[in-house]
Amino acid sequence: MTGTLRKIGGSSRFSAIAIHNGQVHLAGQVSQLKDGDIEVQSRDVFAKVDALLAEAGTSRQNLISVQIWLADMDDYAGMNAVWDEWVADTTPPTRVCVEARMAQPHYRIEVLAIAAEG
Repeated sequence: MTGTLRKIGGSSRFSAIAIHNGQVHLAGQVSQLKDGDIEVQSRDVFAKVDALLAEAGTSRQNLISVQIWLADMDDYAGMNAVWDEWVADTTPPTRVCVEARMAQPHYRIEVLAIAAEG
């Protein structure tokens, strides 16, 4: 392995952030807001991504790629409304959005992000 590997936060199961060869990899982020609709959960999750990027010394302006999983594709328009606000001040990263069964029934969205170091 070339370069330094640094891991930040998380738990015994996974790291919250892994930094290697100039890239910042975030663990998947979900909202713990059980009563939140897709807009509320999306804002919560994107705020978590912002916080983790800041902890790693970078920002959403350096996002390379984002993967989004929705529990229901009927939430696509609502998530996109929040996404569009979130990336309005930057050139958006590459992105994929698919429907998937979530680990917990109240999760409506999960987001995985990769960014360049700041």
